[in-house]
Amino acid sequence: MTRPSTDHVLMTNAITWSHRSTCTRAQVGCVISRDGRTLATGYNGAPAGMAHCDHTCDCRRMNYERHPNYPFRAHRPDCRSELPCTNVVHSEANALAFAAKYGVATGGASIHTTRVPCMTCAGLLINAGIIRVVWLEKHRDMTGWARLAEAGLEVVQWGEEGVQNDVQPTSP
Repeated sequence: MTRPSTDHVLMTNAITWSHRSTCTRAQVGCVISRDGRTLATGYNGAPAGMAHCDHTCDCRRMNYERHPNYPFRAHRPDCRSELPCTNVVHSEANALAFAAKYGVATGGASIHTTRVPCMTCAGLLINAGIIRVVWLEKHRDMTGWARLAEAGLEVVQWGEEGVQNDVQPTSP
């Protein structure tokens, strides 16, 4: 009988939680665990009870068709689909907030996340005592990865073959 590894099960759960995301730009999920057992889960979205994110393109309304560089989105800095999300709480922060709210200790725990944590979430994970981060996809800004590595956390990328040793991130 072939059994999936604990890392496989936890990453699969993180992917499943990402489907709960309320952000139209990125769907990110995570699972905090200790000894292979789930302690807390999270996904990115608006704070409880607040309006969900909306990153749908609104360029027609702005008449960007007349812009000399249309349809290149990089030249449409005011389009909602290009602006950074300022409404969302990241999956890692949501999972840590849940753990704090219910008194779940995260010291010595691992996190499996569908995207490399950002710089802010990396700081939260470090201060929460997380010791291992397994990530699936790169983030456009890999400074969070560098912060985690500098703090001495075990940081590994999940690949098709399972967990693989992480490598130094390259500039995008």
